Amino acid sequence: MGILNLTEDSFFDGGKYNRTDRALAHVEKMLNQGAFFIDVGVASSKPGSAILSSEEEKIKLLPTLEKLITNFPDSFFSIDTYNSDTAKAALEIGASMINDISGGILDPEMFTKIAPFRVPYIIMHMQGKPENMQHHPQYEDITKEVKHFLIHQTIAAEAAGIKDVLIDPGFGFGKTLEHNFKLLKELNTLTDLNCPMLIGLSRKSMIYKYLNFTPKEALNGTTALHAWGLERGASILRVHDVKEAKECVDLWRALH
Repeated sequence: MGILNLTEDSFFDGGKYNRTDRALAHVEKMLNQGAFFIDVGVASSKPGSAILSSEEEKIKLLPTLEKLITNFPDSFFSIDTYNSDTAKAALEIGASMINDISGGILDPEMFTKIAPFRVPYIIMHMQGKPENMQHHPQYEDITKEVKHFLIHQTIAAEAAGIKDVLIDPGFGFGKTLEHNFKLLKELNTLTDLNCPMLIGLSRKSMIYKYLNFTPKEALNGTTALHAWGLERGASILRVHDVKEAKECVDLWRALH
């Protein structure tokens, strides 16, 4: 899954693709490099970010999404949003999947609004909200608590009529470095939920802060953790660098 950030302040590539021509060129590049999904988002979710309203989101998202669907009609576009109205509007013009960093918590209408479209829905775990999620996150047992949340929200989503649920443990969302590494180490315990698992490790702080450098220098560390994630049951890698991630997947497959 290639990342298309239409935000102005994303931690890694903010502002690079918030012009339609640049977005189209970047999506074409990612598809040519082997991306199966493109995840499109306009609301920043880096620590400290304020919640974006659905109206603001739609103004920034929908014109570009329409161009993407027109130019790449056979591709699959996932929409990174926690607003049900945004999700519904995007699905109405041809989006293929919803990726909700709050797992249905920030907008209680998310499940019922997207269920009629019969599209896959990604439930991610986040402690708190982006604006406060890194203010001293605490767990008694990170993996057990993430698993409990994912089970609870999966049951609720399926009860609302969503047939295809994917899970995402939410690396970096309300978690310390120690929490992130423990969760990655124990990632295989989430596979008994019997849902495809997406992981988002690409250039995140658990890599560059641990190694004491910047996101721009975190590609090698990203690839290393991608391999660990695949070995522990991940099905989809959400990435900034499609070529390198595709190579990692291909080599991992060769070993299996």
